Parts: sequence; structure tokens; C-alpha cells
Amino acid sequence: MRILITGAAAGLAQRIAVTLAQDGHDVIFTFRPSGTPPDRTLALLRETGRDAKAHAVEFLGEDASVAAALREAVREPVDALVHAVGPMVVRRFERSSAQEYREMIDGNLRSAVIGAHAVLPAMRERGFGRLVFFGINGSSVTRPVRGLSLHVAAKAGLVAFARTLALEEAKHGITINVIEPGDIRQKTLSREDALTMPAENPRGRPGVADDVAAAVRFFLEPKNDFINGAVLSVTGGLTEPYERTVPPS
Repeated sequence: MRILITGAAAGLAQRIAVTLAQDGHDVIFTFRPSGTPPDRTLALLRETGRDAKAHAVEFLGEDASVAAALREAVREPVDALVHAVGPMVVRRFERSSAQEYREMIDGNLRSAVIGAHAVLPAMRERGFGRLVFFGINGSSVTRPVRGLSLHVAAKAGLVAFARTLALEEAKHGITINVIEPGDIRQKTLSREDALTMPAENPRGRPGVADDVAAAVRFFLEPKNDFINGAVLSVTGGLTEPYERTVPPS
């Protein structure tokens, strides 16, 4: 497969990108022009022997510029989109600004809509495609979280968009699913190290990037075409968004 992963210069998306390349897929990823450079991810991907390309995309930019940058990234059609971009602001609503509202909606929901527009036409023509989006734990049931009113609203909208899109695109052989990661704070922690550490979730160990990557692999598998419009929690059984209270500012 040729896979587009957004926001993979670091963090969970970087690990997902490397895992998929190790599985034998070619990876195109986006990075924020003013953010973490793409060099480390490119080096890790090229170590796998697979084709790897990076494209600068500012998802908080104007609609036309974001769409143009994504069209350039998918000049060669992709088989899958893993949309990992999703900024978060932890702040009570009374202290939130109009700019933060735009960042939450544009960065989480609008970016997914533009991403889908970029990849779906070619997928429809080929009769195959996989889209994976990311919510927050509980966004599929609009679970409220103190201090995250704007972020939770954006993620709930994203889940609604993804699940509705799944109904519309299924006839084209395209599946759209959502992952709700748990409180995964140490993005570079290995599963082996995590097994030796305690955590405040039912599983009792910290979640790691590989846990999320495993869920992505599952949704991308061509044989899993009957799994569509699903929301999968990768949380260790945690029902709250955080393993311990994070007071909003």
C-alpha cells in the first residue's frame, strides 16, 4: 500500500509510520512547516527500505492552501489515509479565545474534511480505500471533560463525520474507522519497558505508541472490509480521558 499519514514528524504518528513501513508499505507523511522537522521520521522510514516522502502542510491555514498542499502530497494516489493531526488546548471555556476555537475546529475537524476530499476521488475510481481518524477517549459518546470543551466538541464532530462518511463510501470498497487513544504520554516508550511500569488504568501498565499502531494496522488490512464506521478504544480499559486529574488553566 501507499499510505498518507498526517502529522508524523514526531509522536504517535511517527511510530505508526515506521510500523507501517516495516510492514512493507510506502509512506507519505505531512509535517507542520513551523513545527518539528521531518528529518528524523524520514531517516527511520528509509532504514526500512521503503519509499518515504515528506510534505509540509499547515492545517491551520486557509482552506485553499491546505487543499493545494494535500493535492501535491497525493499526486500519486494513496490507498490509505491515517489522519493523526489533532491539536489540543486544555483550558476552561471562560478563558478560551476565539483563536483557540478556530485552532480546535480547524486542526481536528476541518483538517479531516479536507484530507478526505484529497484522497477519496482516486479511491473511488480504484474501488478500494482505508481512512483512519483519531478521536479522544469518549468522543464517540460526547463524554464531557472539564477544560476540554472546544477539543471535545471538535473530536465529537470528527467522529460523526467519519461514521457518516463510512456509510456513504462503503459501496466503493472504502472503509472509514476511528481510534480513540487512551492517556498515552510517553510517546517513545517501548512495550517491553511499559510492561515493567505501573499506570492508573485497568490494564495497569502505560499505553505505548505500538498499541495505537496495532489498531491502525487492523483497520488498514484489506481483508477487514466488513469493519466500517467503527470506533475502537485503545485505552487499557480506561473510561476517563486521563489516568489522573489534569487541572485546566
